[in-house]
Amino acid sequence: MSKDDQAAADADSQREEKPIGKVVDSSLMRRLLRYVWPYRGMASLATVLILLSSALQLVGPLLTAITLDLFVKPLDGAGDAEPVSLWFGARLADLGVEVSAVEGVVLMAVLYVLALLAAFVVTYVQNFVMGVMGQHIMYDLRRDIFAHLQALPVAYFDKNPLGRLVTRATTDVGSLAEVFTSGLVSILGDVLLLVGIIMVLFMLDWRLALVAFAIVPLLFALTVWFKTNARRAYRKVRIQVARINSFLQEHITGMPVVQLFNREGKTKEDFAERSSAHRDAHVQSIFYYAVYYPTVELITALGLGLLVWYGGGRVLAGYVSVGALIAFIQYTQRFYRPLANLSEQYNVLQSALASGERIFDLLDTEATIVSPEDAYRPETVDGRIEFDHVGFAYNVDEPVLHDVSFEIQPGEMVAVVGHTGAGKSTLANLMLRFYDVTKGGVRIDDIDVRDWDLERLRSRVAMVQQDVFLFSGTIADNIRLGADHIDDERVRWAAREVDALDFIERLPDGFQTMLRERGAGLSVGQKQLIVFARALAFSPRILILDEATASVDSETEARIQHALDRLLVGRTSIVIAHRLSTIQRADRILVMHKGCLREQGTHQQLLAQRGIYRTLYELQFQEPVAVAS
Repeated sequence: MSKDDQAAADADSQREEKPIGKVVDSSLMRRLLRYVWPYRGMASLATVLILLSSALQLVGPLLTAITLDLFVKPLDGAGDAEPVSLWFGARLADLGVEVSAVEGVVLMAVLYVLALLAAFVVTYVQNFVMGVMGQHIMYDLRRDIFAHLQALPVAYFDKNPLGRLVTRATTDVGSLAEVFTSGLVSILGDVLLLVGIIMVLFMLDWRLALVAFAIVPLLFALTVWFKTNARRAYRKVRIQVARINSFLQEHITGMPVVQLFNREGKTKEDFAERSSAHRDAHVQSIFYYAVYYPTVELITALGLGLLVWYGGGRVLAGYVSVGALIAFIQYTQRFYRPLANLSEQYNVLQSALASGERIFDLLDTEATIVSPEDAYRPETVDGRIEFDHVGFAYNVDEPVLHDVSFEIQPGEMVAVVGHTGAGKSTLANLMLRFYDVTKGGVRIDDIDVRDWDLERLRSRVAMVQQDVFLFSGTIADNIRLGADHIDDERVRWAAREVDALDFIERLPDGFQTMLRERGAGLSVGQKQLIVFARALAFSPRILILDEATASVDSETEARIQHALDRLLVGRTSIVIAHRLSTIQRADRILVMHKGCLREQGTHQQLLAQRGIYRTLYELQFQEPVAVAS
């Protein structure tokens, strides 16, 4: 990759992923705790089980020391590091229990096994409880993310790749679940275990404890080095994952275009470039892991060597018992392991909280198009539409509409024509309030659409677009879209009205025929008719057809036109079309040009004006028009 290409990729990556902030962010943790609060009972139980599990892990080495010092090689009471063994023997004597060496060893072995079984049961219940809680929290997060995505304006999806949004609801939520299912649990458990071991070691012999902890500064320095570099490497990995997801989503969706223009080779190279960057980022993180863990093993081996050297001398001098030294070695091994694991757990926690930052960044994105508190919610709609000096721009410095004004009366059929990019579809988007105007106002029944309840507004307006969208599921489900008030009879009626009933009934399962993603397997015309039936099933007062017949054949177009003759009666309708033959019967035609409303009138009136509409007509039909004087 050239330097210019790499710079472009880096810039693209920075746009795709925000840098990871500090790991322990108090505001982020407070927001996460809100998701834990509904399951505080399970969280409290897990905390108690963590405490119990840490305590049980301290039992084994103590039992080993007691066994050796009381029953294998009994102490003579001398020395300054045998308080546990002597205390245990004194308690047996106080109870009047006389235990032989063999019985004592058996007793300690039984206690050891019981401690292991108890630790197993406690750990199992703890992991199960935390796993269940983590799944509930993942469900709540995904539900909130999807609900928020549905509330965001269309403009947000214009600017954010779908692959990135899918990553938020899947990969990032799964990563964040690590905080609850293992990350915090492991960190808390290891911290409690370390505290317990430190207390026991100083209780056994403070001199040996200091020797055991002599290597801690080395481990700390190594961990800081690893943490800093692994964090940087992980950030790069996350950026590359987002790039791969976005690329895959876009190119799998557009695979027919890729194959049509023989772009497989180029697309393969582009994907290989992104995969290569992802691989290199992973390799870099693997390097730090490969250096860190062997070095940890080397340092801990050094610590154990120091402990054996110094502790062995104290045993020979009679200051420390053999049992205490062996317990020290066991505790030290258990101390070094969680100390090393804390860095890995820190990395898991860091990646999870980094995902949390991205998730909450999405959830914090303001839903700018919402219903006002005192929203207008009429029971009936007349269907009067007014555009009052409307100006609009998708981008601030690129206006799309300029001072557009017109009125449509209830029941009137109005067509909108013009060159591509003239602003025709934008009129429909503003009417449905997918976007808000930047100047002027759009009114329905004399009420600005910004004052309407969004659900009520969009339930009264139906829109059929050229780019139809069908969901995976049955044909009936695609027509009713989950609306309980639309029964099977109404679904059948809507299909009959748009002349779709015959082809649907010829399918193997009729209305229960399962459709694949985006209606794969159906012709463009068949999909268009299903979407048309969907719009009619909701009985809209206002009907918008945005190039609804542009992608169908002449026969299907004729069938739709035949249905429209009956269905548009009594409804306010806006027909956006390139084919001028489809809108000649409109009550009025609006001619858009470069974002401005240039002409309006009937078909014959516009032809007589010898303006833009007549030019469009002659270009389309390739013949001059004779207009009666």
